[in-house]
Amino acid sequence: MSKNNTSKTYQDKAKAAANKPAAFGDDIDLNKYTNEVGKYKYQPDPSALPRETKEIMLGAGIMLDDPGQRTGTYLQIDNMPIHHSTTQEGIEVMALSQAIGKYNWLPDYIWKAQAVDADKYTANVELYESDGYFIRALPGQKSVFPVQACLYMAQSKVIQNVHNVIIAEEGSELHIITGCAAGTRDEPGLHIGVSEFFIKKGAKVTFTMIHTWNPEIGVRPRTTTIVEEGGLFLSNYLLMKPVNNLQMYPTAKCVGEKSTVRFNSILVAGKGTNLDVGSRVFLNARESRTEIISRAITVGGNITARGYIEGNAPDIKGHLECRGLILGETGTMYAIPELKGSLPGIDLSHEAAVGKIAEEEVEYLMARGLTKDEATAAIVRGFLRVDIEGLPEQLSSELRKAVEASEKEVM
Repeated sequence: MSKNNTSKTYQDKAKAAANKPAAFGDDIDLNKYTNEVGKYKYQPDPSALPRETKEIMLGAGIMLDDPGQRTGTYLQIDNMPIHHSTTQEGIEVMALSQAIGKYNWLPDYIWKAQAVDADKYTANVELYESDGYFIRALPGQKSVFPVQACLYMAQSKVIQNVHNVIIAEEGSELHIITGCAAGTRDEPGLHIGVSEFFIKKGAKVTFTMIHTWNPEIGVRPRTTTIVEEGGLFLSNYLLMKPVNNLQMYPTAKCVGEKSTVRFNSILVAGKGTNLDVGSRVFLNARESRTEIISRAITVGGNITARGYIEGNAPDIKGHLECRGLILGETGTMYAIPELKGSLPGIDLSHEAAVGKIAEEEVEYLMARGLTKDEATAAIVRGFLRVDIEGLPEQLSSELRKAVEASEKEVM
């Protein structure tokens, strides 16, 4: 089948799924938003962006005034790429549309991990010829500093359609920070982001995503990762700012022996927020491993925390841990851990806990000189600070700063 015919097939599948609701989460009426957005000029020097815009991006881990701490940068406003650059040989960062023009093999990757007809959100990305970032590490290359990518919503009542492709070639190593943010303060909008990761033999990808939206934004990420023999995918997700509605269920498939996937999530839901968030891993190769760790706090919002591990090969091991904390008198928390094994000799486990701060913990700290508010804050701070094994120090620092900046808002 030719590439033109393949493209037509994806368009046909997307049209058939244009009204297909997602399996989980609230349904969003796409007709309330527009796919037509304004045009933006390319910015050869991203530090020249307005100060307020850079401050919002910095809150999502994107550094534009100190590019020496980044291997590469990609910026997209609404649906238009406005900057892409790289400072290290062997690490490629560009718009997906540019990469398609450069590499005739790239269409073989597009929609190969994530199904185009999964729901109406993936369909919308295909139907409106969406752009996004292409990040690739050539064989054996290792990024010295993180690559950063910012997906920024500037207009209200629009759909930001994004399609990203990340390829870590054999033996390579990539560290990526994606910051998603909204420039509007209280205006509605919808972000749909499709990301397809391909982790080749012996490659490693550390992916840290920080969301800084506004209370009226709807968010629908759609992510699938393919991990080959000896590969490692480490995903960290942080949401501590208000958002209207978020539903995501990133999926990873271990298809090579001794491949490993780790998901770590830190979530905070304020009043009026609905979160349906989880991670799903299929262990389809011998001696593949996974760990899914979730920390969630509600201060008046609703959280559904999902986790799913399926073991389909010998000698696999997986662990799922979900802990939820309810602060205040309102808010709901659902923890839904699921395990599925299809043959003997596998090792899968899970633990889940939901509750309020134990009064005896607060009293213990108060007996040592803290006020009640200080004791509560210390407990929350410890709850949120998850020790993430294998995270590079620069990414650990970015996560710590983001958590610390948000702790006062949580309390």
